[in-house]
Amino acid sequence: MAPPPTPAPPSQPSTDASSAAGRCPLCDKPTDPGYRPFCSKRCADVDLHRWLGEGYVLPGTAPADPDAWPTDEG
Repeated sequence: MAPPPTPAPPSQPSTDASSAAGRCPLCDKPTDPGYRPFCSKRCADVDLHRWLGEGYVLPGTAPADPDAWPTDEG
């Protein structure tokens, strides 16, 4: 079975003046202090869903097979 396709990396916040003014990293609207760094609950929930749905992936290697680990028995 082939691994699932790697999702596109999240958009990176820009480093221009709009970023310094507090722009939402998802839709680029001005941030709301109650949902910072996002502009609304919706954008905060979209970001959370991406994390929980593995939409954001950190590069790395596959973990070792736990069945191949040495045991204390024997």
